[in-house]
Amino acid sequence: MKKISRSSNSKFLKMEEFFPESFRLDLEDERNAFFELCEEEQIWICKPSCSNQGRGIFLLKNPASVNTLQAKLHSTEEHLLNKRVPYKAPKARIVQRYIQQPLLLEGKKFDVRSYLLIACTVPYVLFFAQGYVRLTCVNYDAASDDLTVHLTNQHMQKKNSLYSQLKDETVWRMEHFNSYVNEKFRKTNGLPKDWVFTVFTKRMQQIMLQCFLAAKHKLDRKLGYFDLIGCDFLIDQNFKVWLLEMNANPALHTNCQVLRDIIPTVVYESL
Repeated sequence: MKKISRSSNSKFLKMEEFFPESFRLDLEDERNAFFELCEEEQIWICKPSCSNQGRGIFLLKNPASVNTLQAKLHSTEEHLLNKRVPYKAPKARIVQRYIQQPLLLEGKKFDVRSYLLIACTVPYVLFFAQGYVRLTCVNYDAASDDLTVHLTNQHMQKKNSLYSQLKDETVWRMEHFNSYVNEKFRKTNGLPKDWVFTVFTKRMQQIMLQCFLAAKHKLDRKLGYFDLIGCDFLIDQNFKVWLLEMNANPALHTNCQVLRDIIPTVVYESL
């Protein structure tokens, strides 16, 4: 792991520079803003705020699906206001603009799971771990309704019939990713050599630090407290880096050889 220092990542970014447009559906103002904004031929991804492994995620790909969601939320509000029957409020959700033109590796969608370790809170000490690349089993198709085409995590990929024979191809080491980018994209896209370990790595650290600084006032500060956060990044066709989400309870399963090599080291260094 590498220590993250504020001095080396001092430039602050605007949120729209690294985070896809998002709305919280549990906040009325943001919910209304989303339904006013949403137009045809746009894809949005709807996901629970406090979940993992792709549970509860679905795509909004047309006006009908958006209208269905709006009606469901309105019905929920009516139940809560009237209190005619016992009702358990749903988990908070967000809708996020879907990046429809991601960079592809061998035709497949991918993202990068890296880690932010808050090693100490008195004082704050942060570390960064490179992580690994997560790929889908099948080629990317923005129009597909199959969630295994759109979501890269292992829990979701296991649902694909090809997973058993392709599972070791669904996770790449960062060294493999770097070599691939050097070979396939460096010249055609005018990238510096080892873009993954220079530009991309620096950008991830910069975004992680900025998110931490924005949220640190909400963290409990006690001696001995620490947290390992899984951070998911997507790269689009223009090599712009997007933060998709940060997970306070990242999966540490070792389903394939690359994960068996990487995850134990991350856990050991965290402890």
